[in-house]
Amino acid sequence: MEFLSCSPISWEFLILVGIISYLVFCVFLYLYFTKRKRRRVIDLELGVGPVRPQFVLFGSSIVQYCYYEGWGATLSHLYARKADIVLRGYAGWNSRRALQVVDEVFPKNATEQPSLVIVYFGGNDSIRPHPSGLGMHVPLPEYIENMRKIAIHLKSLSKKTRTIFLSVPPINEAQIPENSDPEGNPLKTNESCRIYSEACLKLCREMNVKAIDLWSAIQKRDNWRDVCFIDGVHLSEEGSKIVVKEILKVLKEAKWEPSLHWKLMPVEFGEDSPYDPIGPDGKPVNISNVPFPWPASSMEEWD
Repeated sequence: MEFLSCSPISWEFLILVGIISYLVFCVFLYLYFTKRKRRRVIDLELGVGPVRPQFVLFGSSIVQYCYYEGWGATLSHLYARKADIVLRGYAGWNSRRALQVVDEVFPKNATEQPSLVIVYFGGNDSIRPHPSGLGMHVPLPEYIENMRKIAIHLKSLSKKTRTIFLSVPPINEAQIPENSDPEGNPLKTNESCRIYSEACLKLCREMNVKAIDLWSAIQKRDNWRDVCFIDGVHLSEEGSKIVVKEILKVLKEAKWEPSLHWKLMPVEFGEDSPYDPIGPDGKPVNISNVPFPWPASSMEEWD
């Protein structure tokens, strides 16, 4: 009976295979632990526990400046100890620039995804085009597609991520400084704001995305031109109140589980404690969810 004969394997070959295997294993361990360390560093830099629901405000100057007598500051106040309001506002931006960075602002592989994203772009897109082709203007068809792609990206983040789009608000043309080109044509008009606002609202209806018609809501206010703006474009305290009320209305009426309305969200560390302030009866009083300023009736406008 004959057996197949094989060439003997040299010790040198076995040693080489062992060295290569060892090196591959070391590289694997290095990459694995480096990735874990990097993720841990990111978590330590960005994360402050306990982890709260995150509401991200993403938009142009209407968002960036929303802490100046603004709707962002009011949301932060209402959601204190309930959600973190994260500002991602970029003055002067249009939907084209927003689309270029949306996957960096909202990475799909983030360890925690936002519970709510409020998006506003369009006011700068609607500005009169510059002859050079430069500047903020974005043609209406491209604006619609940009906003569509932004909405698709946000929907893909997680099942828990909710989205609200704000349409373009009106403007007070007479209040805007230097609002004309060298030929005397207006750069921003309330009519162009209406056109871009309606386009945004129509897109949101098609995509089943919650949207707020700011162009109409602000103009329902008496003397809106005189009281709703700081400079004809950016919102005053009165204009911001309208934005907050419209956002809270959507959150209250939305059938989202869990609810994202400020009155229905749990308070962080809201349990009773012997270290609470002592009331007139000599017992500790839990003030974790007591509205400020007092009395409680002062908060009724935010129901």
